[in-house]
Amino acid sequence: MGVLFGSILSLGGLCLALAVLLALANKRLAVEEDPRVEKVFAALPGVNCGGCGFPGCHAFAEHIVAGDAPLNGCAPGGHAAAEQIAAVMGVTVEKKERRVAVVLCNGGLKETAQSATYYGVQGCRAATLVAGGGKQCQYGCLGFGDCVTVCAFDAIVINDNGLPVVDRVKCTACGKCVDACPRKLIELHAESHRMFVFCKSQDKGAMVKKACSVGCIGCGLCAKNSPVEHGIVMGGNLPIINHDLCPPSETVAQKCPTKTIRII
Repeated sequence: MGVLFGSILSLGGLCLALAVLLALANKRLAVEEDPRVEKVFAALPGVNCGGCGFPGCHAFAEHIVAGDAPLNGCAPGGHAAAEQIAAVMGVTVEKKERRVAVVLCNGGLKETAQSATYYGVQGCRAATLVAGGGKQCQYGCLGFGDCVTVCAFDAIVINDNGLPVVDRVKCTACGKCVDACPRKLIELHAESHRMFVFCKSQDKGAMVKKACSVGCIGCGLCAKNSPVEHGIVMGGNLPIINHDLCPPSETVAQKCPTKTIRII
């Protein structure tokens, strides 16, 4: 009994000594956090979407306080959050134009030809690896909704024609859908940008017509009817709209033979 009691006492003493050492080490080695980090974090929406480029809102707050992240880098929080953060940091912040996601494809189930029937994993990234998901156009939207899955704000739905539709009010421009699209059909644009080329095909006109009735055939009429010089230029078989120069033009939209250019 005496030996057992002595062993328990020794073990207890050892545990107590280790606990004291850990407490001292924790106190001595503790890294004090700048109190502004929690204040900045409180101003953020807390959705941890990653759109800022950091792994979560708290990490973003740490980098703001460290001075290597922009005060207005939180798209979901918008200018309201940026102003609160600026107040914490004792500076002012310039308001930047709100951005929204735009899906640059017109070719839904009704408009595109099928080269095969796809039975694989119901995801755009997976389908892209297997015969292009069955669509004859190798550039168009597959409609399996990877963009819908990653959107934390319910801002994207797949319509009856198999195309993603963005709710411009709900969209926070976090960029998750941009990263999720394997065909790079989704872009973030300033809210004032209203005229777009809803096609990404690099094929020539004859091939485009076989694959999609609303694809760009590269005719160049949009560039010829641009309301300003160099507002629309041809880049390969696709027009490129300079949104800083070219205002939305009903003439350009109406002249497009396939209605690939639309104003939203």
